[in-house]
Amino acid sequence: MDAGTNLAGIDVPSTNPIFLSVAIVHIALGLACIVTGAIAILSQKRAGRHPRYGTIYFWCLAGVFVTAASLAAVRWPEDYHLFILGALAFASAYVGRRARQQRWTSWVRLHIAGMGASYILLVIAFYVDNGHSLPVWKDLPPITYWLLPIVIGVPILVRALVWHPLVRQTGSP
Repeated sequence: MDAGTNLAGIDVPSTNPIFLSVAIVHIALGLACIVTGAIAILSQKRAGRHPRYGTIYFWCLAGVFVTAASLAAVRWPEDYHLFILGALAFASAYVGRRARQQRWTSWVRLHIAGMGASYILLVIAFYVDNGHSLPVWKDLPPITYWLLPIVIGVPILVRALVWHPLVRQTGSP
């Protein structure tokens, strides 16, 4: 692997054009995930905006996982944990999506848990990979990159699992 370069203030460990192309696609898909996931989370849970943006989030996350896997494969010793986070994020979203599509028992909670966990894992992977290059974050201890998204995201997720109107309406156990 070559020395690396800097893209928009973020250190990229290669100058290889193929690696950089995959990294750029990965970054674009990751940003799309953050935006579309937030829109889906904040939208009313009914036909229209929520499922549309949730679907876009899911397929962008699939792309993030594929590009993360290829980037991690090139630098496995340094990045295997990012592959694991990506696999867990995509698996969580897959379970959440399938629970909704197939109306599994307790599908509402499974959908909320799966999609919510995937978003938290996506944010963790971003900070673990980039926190050392970001303003404010670079001054924090690296364990913060793992813990802060959990400390913020899990209580929100638990609240949704307990209090969301669809959970209460279905009486989902």
